[in-house]
Amino acid sequence: MLLRIALSVGAVVVVAGLAVLIPRGLAGEPSYCAAEPLDLPADGIEGWQGEQLQNAATIMTTATALGFGRDGQILGVMTAMGESSLRNIDYGDWETSGFTNPDGSRTTSIGLFQQQDWWGSVEQRMDPAAAATLFYQRLARLPDWQQLAPTLAIHGVQVNTDAEYYARFQPDATAVVDALTRGC
Repeated sequence: MLLRIALSVGAVVVVAGLAVLIPRGLAGEPSYCAAEPLDLPADGIEGWQGEQLQNAATIMTTATALGFGRDGQILGVMTAMGESSLRNIDYGDWETSGFTNPDGSRTTSIGLFQQQDWWGSVEQRMDPAAAATLFYQRLARLPDWQQLAPTLAIHGVQVNTDAEYYARFQPDATAVVDALTRGC
């Protein structure tokens, strides 16, 4: 009985997710698969390697599962490059720079995307796939994100202090996504 309920709840979540993604045109984008961790180049890509590339592959795989194509994958990888250098860290802006929220409270950012408490639980924010899902759920709600400059689309999700901050990561993110991409 519990299994039947769990499967029913899972089906509702998938259908609800598709109901959000398909009208936004996200599911219609070409599908890409990220390389498996064993396929990661040992010498890295543009200075990114090991754990960083595994995290990029997780972001890409999550994006694909949610219906995002290459452009969405690049945005997710750019964001994690800018927020955590593609490392799943358990500390954030408060600890490294003393940054506070606009109301003066201490930031609580952690994980690949440096998401604060209001994004989700610690477990969600520290799980690369779950954190990527949180990012992509917010990106999907951003009107016409595909028409925005990538750094501005990311800023619309992350809402950091500098809207242009992520632009510097676009060439590396594009190189990483393209290198890890293989046809499905």
